[in-house]
Amino acid sequence: QVQLAESGGGLVQAGGSLRLSCASSGKILGRNSMGWYRQAPGKQRELVASITSGGSENYADSAKGRVTISRDNAKNTVYLQMNSLKPEDTAVYYCVLGVGVLRTPAFVDYWGQGTQVTVSS
Repeated sequence: QVQLAESGGGLVQAGGSLRLSCASSGKILGRNSMGWYRQAPGKQRELVASITSGGSENYADSAKGRVTISRDNAKNTVYLQMNSLKPEDTAVYYCVLGVGVLRTPAFVDYWGQGTQVTVSS
Protein backbone atom coordinates (compact mmCIF):
# COMPACT_ATOMS: atom_id res chain seq x y z
CA GLN A 1 0.00 0.00 0.00
CA VAL A 2 1.39 3.38 -1.05
CA GLN A 3 0.84 6.40 1.15
CA LEU A 4 1.48 10.06 0.35
CA ALA A 5 1.92 12.46 3.28
CA GLU A 6 1.70 16.16 2.46
CA SER A 7 2.82 19.10 4.55
CA GLY A 8 3.45 22.81 4.19
CA GLY A 9 0.06 24.26 3.37
CA GLY A 10 -1.36 27.26 5.16
CA LEU A 11 -2.44 30.87 4.93
CA VAL A 12 -0.26 33.39 3.14
CA GLN A 13 -0.71 36.90 1.81
CA ALA A 14 -0.73 37.61 -1.89
CA GLY A 15 2.81 37.87 -3.18
CA GLY A 16 4.10 35.47 -0.55
CA SER A 17 5.62 32.03 -0.86
CA LEU A 18 4.92 28.51 0.36
CA ARG A 19 6.77 25.24 0.04
CA LEU A 20 4.78 22.02 -0.01
CA SER A 21 6.37 18.67 0.71
CA CYS A 22 5.12 15.15 0.08
CA ALA A 23 6.77 11.99 1.34
CA SER A 24 5.76 8.69 -0.23
CA SER A 25 5.98 5.34 1.48
CA GLY A 26 5.14 1.78 0.61
CA LYS A 27 5.87 -0.36 -2.42
CA ILE A 28 6.54 1.85 -5.43
CA LEU A 29 7.33 -0.45 -8.31
CA GLY A 30 9.11 0.57 -11.46
CA ARG A 31 9.32 4.06 -12.81
CA ASN A 32 7.05 6.63 -11.28
CA SER A 33 6.21 10.27 -11.59
CA MET A 34 5.17 12.54 -8.75
CA GLY A 35 3.35 15.79 -8.85
CA TRP A 36 0.74 18.15 -7.50
CA TYR A 37 -2.86 18.70 -8.44
CA ARG A 38 -5.12 21.34 -6.95
CA GLN A 39 -8.84 21.83 -6.61
CA ALA A 40 -10.50 25.14 -5.89
CA PRO A 41 -14.10 25.34 -4.65
CA GLY A 42 -16.53 24.65 -7.48
CA LYS A 43 -13.77 23.75 -9.92
CA GLN A 44 -12.28 20.53 -11.27
CA ARG A 45 -8.95 19.22 -10.14
CA GLU A 46 -6.12 20.50 -12.29
CA LEU A 47 -2.45 19.65 -12.62
CA VAL A 48 -0.05 22.20 -11.17
CA ALA A 49 3.25 20.46 -11.88
CA SER A 50 4.77 17.01 -12.22
CA ILE A 51 8.22 15.51 -12.31
CA THR A 52 9.32 12.14 -13.63
CA SER A 53 11.72 9.78 -11.91
CA GLY A 54 14.37 11.05 -14.31
CA GLY A 55 13.75 14.66 -13.33
CA SER A 56 11.76 15.93 -16.31
CA GLU A 57 9.45 18.71 -15.16
CA ASN A 58 6.04 19.67 -16.48
CA TYR A 59 4.07 22.76 -15.46
CA ALA A 60 0.61 24.12 -16.00
CA ASP A 61 0.61 27.45 -17.83
CA SER A 62 -0.70 29.16 -14.70
CA ALA A 63 2.28 27.89 -12.72
CA LYS A 64 5.13 28.62 -15.10
CA GLY A 65 7.56 31.17 -13.75
CA ARG A 66 6.13 31.07 -10.23
CA VAL A 67 6.33 27.42 -9.26
CA THR A 68 9.21 24.96 -9.09
CA ILE A 69 8.83 21.25 -8.55
CA SER A 70 11.70 19.08 -7.36
CA ARG A 71 12.18 15.63 -5.92
CA ASP A 72 14.59 13.67 -3.78
CA ASN A 73 14.49 10.11 -5.07
CA ALA A 74 16.49 8.80 -2.12
CA LYS A 75 13.78 10.08 0.21
CA ASN A 76 10.85 9.43 -2.16
CA THR A 77 9.85 13.02 -1.54
CA VAL A 78 8.57 15.70 -3.88
CA TYR A 79 8.52 19.43 -3.21
CA LEU A 80 6.53 22.33 -4.66
CA GLN A 81 7.98 25.80 -4.19
CA MET A 82 5.35 28.42 -4.92
CA ASN A 83 6.26 32.10 -5.19
CA SER A 84 4.31 35.26 -6.00
CA LEU A 85 1.14 33.58 -4.81
CA LYS A 86 -2.20 35.00 -5.91
CA PRO A 87 -5.67 34.69 -4.37
CA GLU A 88 -6.65 32.50 -7.32
CA ASP A 89 -4.05 29.97 -6.16
CA THR A 90 -6.29 29.23 -3.19
CA ALA A 91 -7.17 25.53 -3.33
CA VAL A 92 -6.62 22.15 -1.80
CA TYR A 93 -3.33 20.83 -3.14
CA TYR A 94 -2.97 17.08 -3.64
CA CYS A 95 0.25 15.15 -3.94
CA VAL A 96 0.00 12.47 -6.61
CA LEU A 97 2.00 9.52 -7.88
CA GLY A 98 1.56 7.85 -11.22
CA VAL A 99 2.98 7.39 -14.69
CA GLY A 100 4.21 9.88 -17.26
CA VAL A 101 3.61 13.63 -17.01
CA LEU A 102 0.37 13.10 -15.07
CA ARG A 103 -1.41 15.48 -17.41
CA THR A 104 -4.81 14.07 -16.51
CA PRO A 105 -6.10 12.26 -13.40
CA ALA A 106 -6.31 9.09 -15.50
CA PHE A 107 -2.54 8.72 -15.16
CA VAL A 108 -2.59 9.12 -11.36
CA ASP A 109 -2.39 5.92 -9.34
CA TYR A 110 -2.30 7.40 -5.84
CA TRP A 111 -3.56 10.60 -4.22
CA GLY A 112 -2.59 12.25 -0.95
CA GLN A 113 -5.21 13.51 1.45
CA GLY A 114 -4.67 17.12 0.38
CA THR A 115 -3.38 20.24 2.08
CA GLN A 116 -5.16 23.59 2.08
CA VAL A 117 -3.43 26.63 0.62
CA THR A 118 -5.19 29.95 1.18
CA VAL A 119 -3.89 33.17 -0.32
CA SER A 120 -5.39 36.36 1.08
CA SER A 121 -5.57 39.58 -0.91
